[in-house]
Amino acid sequence: MEPKELISFLKILEQLKCNTRHNWTSSKRHESVAEHSWRLAVLAMLLEPDFDDLDMNKVIRMCLIHDWGEAVTGDIPAFIKTEEHEKTEEEAIESLVEKLPEPLSASIASLFEEMNLCQSREAKLLKSLDKIETLIQHNEGGPDTWLPLEYELNLTYGNEICNSFLQTRQLRDQVRNDSLELIRREKDEH
Repeated sequence: MEPKELISFLKILEQLKCNTRHNWTSSKRHESVAEHSWRLAVLAMLLEPDFDDLDMNKVIRMCLIHDWGEAVTGDIPAFIKTEEHEKTEEEAIESLVEKLPEPLSASIASLFEEMNLCQSREAKLLKSLDKIETLIQHNEGGPDTWLPLEYELNLTYGNEICNSFLQTRQLRDQVRNDSLELIRREKDEH
């Protein structure tokens, strides 16, 4: 990529730093999309020894790009996202990937297709960790940042995909237990 094109592309992705998610941080501010993607990639990197039969470089790359569409669309929480939102985000991703030179464009497009199909073990791991990281952040933000429907969502969100691997099921179970403990403590305080 020419320097000017690279800088122009990075300017678009800079919106991931600006666009906030529904989640709150422990310091009681909204988390950015970029912060979520960064910690998701770190989570995958830390779990690499547990998944030595997977292409963890691919998983980490997926973690880094999985929310690129939100640079254009902003974040829409999973519990209100519609098919129309999904279509708009896919179109945003296509428009971003088209800006990249070949063979990078084809490589990134292939990763997005693999994530969307969610058939490979790498894509399933990405989807599992994406759910888990979101829930960990919910817990860190605390129940005072949750909507009423999130008390149930924190206990059920991502359960099915997280059953794809023993390690993600165990991690999901721990996050659920942490959520239950937070809910119990909140009830005790009131």
